[in-house]
Amino acid sequence: MHQRPTPPTSPTPPAETPEAAAPTGGRRGLARKALLAASALGVVTALLSPVRAGAAPAPAAGSAAPTAATPLAANGQLRVCGLQLCNASGQAIALNGMSTHGTQWYAQCVTDGSLNALAHDWRADVLRVSTYVQEGGYETDPAGFTARAQKFIDAAHARGMYAVIDWHMLTPGDPNANLDRAKTFFTAMAKRYKDHPGVLYEIANEPSGVSWSAIKSYSEQIIPVIRAQDPDAVVLVGTRAWSSFGVSEGSNESEVVNNPVRASNIMYTFHFYAASHREAYLATLDRASDRLPVFVTEFGTQNYAGEGANDFAMSQRYLDLMKRKKISWTNWNYSDDHRSGAVFKTGTCNGSNWTGTGVLKEAGVWIRERIRQ
Repeated sequence: MHQRPTPPTSPTPPAETPEAAAPTGGRRGLARKALLAASALGVVTALLSPVRAGAAPAPAAGSAAPTAATPLAANGQLRVCGLQLCNASGQAIALNGMSTHGTQWYAQCVTDGSLNALAHDWRADVLRVSTYVQEGGYETDPAGFTARAQKFIDAAHARGMYAVIDWHMLTPGDPNANLDRAKTFFTAMAKRYKDHPGVLYEIANEPSGVSWSAIKSYSEQIIPVIRAQDPDAVVLVGTRAWSSFGVSEGSNESEVVNNPVRASNIMYTFHFYAASHREAYLATLDRASDRLPVFVTEFGTQNYAGEGANDFAMSQRYLDLMKRKKISWTNWNYSDDHRSGAVFKTGTCNGSNWTGTGVLKEAGVWIRERIRQ
């Protein structure tokens, strides 16, 4: 499916990441998480649009009173109800936002300024923070990449956005090859965010060349690691063949429908690149979401490598389906990589201007408008 873009030959060194305080400790439970969600009303000074779901709660006494709540404050702790992602009130919602590129290459694209733009100008609900396991990522410095991901997650929370914690395993395609590393990473993440309502855990980005039973076995080992610390958060499970429900390797969603992961409060991921993935993929997403809770954690308007011409017509068909069925999504990717799939024009991340359409490539203009809608 999506072959990850190689980094520039001389990537810009990662910039200092936004500082934000760690979640405060305390008793477990949804009440604690709801309190933290409500506090986001006073953290963000700019006025944001609410997520695609109901009215916002009243601000806490003594806090600034924005005319619209942040997505996190409006919706609180998420959970899976039936086939849908639901907020703390049990109302079905859909989160729309962006995925970072690999933070080993493009950390300089995740700054106070860029995240302000994503939250305020783009009006995004969610940031997917992609921690590559190999390719110069987590395995080279586990503590460093864990800390970097946490800073980005904290910065998203400070702006009232949710964060998807993406364990971006790609090569090797069998998630079991990194099982011990995943246990260490998700233990650290779940300990840190156990009292925070703003995280979803994506435990395997794009499994490939491996059976569904092997992915299921991995998932049933990692989910208890997360649940031991954070029993409430939604977990996102990667599917076979680059998270295509097996389509890219000649299968379909029936293998998951007939043999689901033995866990509650989970969703299954689906990825597509509209210029490459046509009718069979669109039909699979439609069928699968009739039987399973689905979150599209990655998609692009280009080919499977995130390159080439944009197919906005096919992309819109996917977005129309996802809107109709309240399927959440994050687009690949929020960086200035030279490929057409990166939303910013090359060099933007070395500057200070992030807002409006002048800094965006064609795909960036298109996806920003869809998020703002």
